[in-house]
Amino acid sequence: MAVLALKVLDKNGKTICVSSGEDYVSLVCTAQYQEGDRIVLETSEKNLHVFLQVDDAMGAAFCYVTDNVSFYVPFGEKRICYSPKAFYGNRHYLYARTAREDEISAYRNLALNVYDQHGDTNCFPHAVANVETRGESVFAARNAIDGVCENRSHGEWPYESWGINMQDDAEMTVLFGREIEADKIVLYTRSDFPHDNWWKQVTLSFSDGSTLVWELEKSSLAHVITFEPKRISSVKLCELIKADDPSPFPALSQIEVYGRVV
Repeated sequence: MAVLALKVLDKNGKTICVSSGEDYVSLVCTAQYQEGDRIVLETSEKNLHVFLQVDDAMGAAFCYVTDNVSFYVPFGEKRICYSPKAFYGNRHYLYARTAREDEISAYRNLALNVYDQHGDTNCFPHAVANVETRGESVFAARNAIDGVCENRSHGEWPYESWGINMQDDAEMTVLFGREIEADKIVLYTRSDFPHDNWWKQVTLSFSDGSTLVWELEKSSLAHVITFEPKRISSVKLCELIKADDPSPFPALSQIEVYGRVV
């Protein structure tokens, strides 16, 4: 049994509301969020698979948490990469529960985490990149693992994406926090043509030392590659080669990595 606690704290660390329970905790917060508020998941055990719902408009995410987790409620420019329904109003339903063994072993997209944020999150999967266009939230790496595959425009939700600021050496890594076994990757490249360019070739670099070179096409449809199962803890998207097109703006709307937890 793991003891789970959910808290909403204000910018000074004062508790707004709190709840706890064994293997399951729910919390109803009847306050309107203010800038600086954060939502905290505390666990009595480390390295847990949990279903975590920080906001009822966004649903629950299957996460691997290595320690306590803090999610900072977005405001201002940082809010526009989320649904306008998220974190809105004065009634919020949050919950967390430990995952069952059959849920942990299920075949799924293990790159999906709608609650990913910058920094040391202790919550996986987690996306990091060496560049994000102008540091804007709508072009952050987290957007590529948030489950929103809409790719026919760019900017505010639901058109958020990972933007590379026109850098030829751009790369993004999905960290899983533990070893998984993967056999399929799906990419939704942004296709706001003619504003966008596209990548005609990308490289997948895996933590096991292997690489895959992948030829892509100009398309708004999913790009899918399958391979023999690999035991990995991360995958990097790198060596991104643009097509011969006047636009300097290729981007990634979503990456999905399918497999099972080892």
